[in-house]
Amino acid sequence: MNNQSLIIYESNILYDIFHEIADQVQFSIIKLNKKELVKLAELEKTSYLIVSEKKDQNLKNQIVLNKLPINIFKLIERLNIEFLRLKFNEQSKIKIGNYLFDLNAREMINHDQKLKLTEKEINFICYIFNVKKSVNIKELQEKVWGYQSALETHTVETHIYRLRKKIFKKFNDNHFIKSTPGGYKVN
Repeated sequence: MNNQSLIIYESNILYDIFHEIADQVQFSIIKLNKKELVKLAELEKTSYLIVSEKKDQNLKNQIVLNKLPINIFKLIERLNIEFLRLKFNEQSKIKIGNYLFDLNAREMINHDQKLKLTEKEINFICYIFNVKKSVNIKELQEKVWGYQSALETHTVETHIYRLRKKIFKKFNDNHFIKSTPGGYKVN
């Protein structure tokens, strides 16, 4: 099944139009009315857009079509662009431990608190998270900082020290970045 859904909300005419061209679009088409909105919870694993003729403040990912008639090809193009935007935004968020990381905004989020991070800090956290094991300083120098030299440098340790201080100051968390005998890892 397709992981993108177009929800036609409170509009039988729009649903009929999209149902007619369903084989020519790359998303599934679902018709919902106000009473069936609870079904949105079932779609949490998919990207969805809601198309309606009137704005509903309680709905996210909504496109309002209040200027009809509309060129169907331009509408499909607009929907495809919106699906791409949604996918981009979804892929930029990762959950690590108790935190959500917004890679686009370079933010570390816990509940309603946000901490701005530098690009290097995000790269460091993502790298050690994705490796799934302790990462030593030499590997971090090569993979995150791009150093190929055998020179002695404390750049990595200094960055990690400052990042730990930042995280502790904002979230009172001393355990997110762990030091292990093999290097560093995130909790």
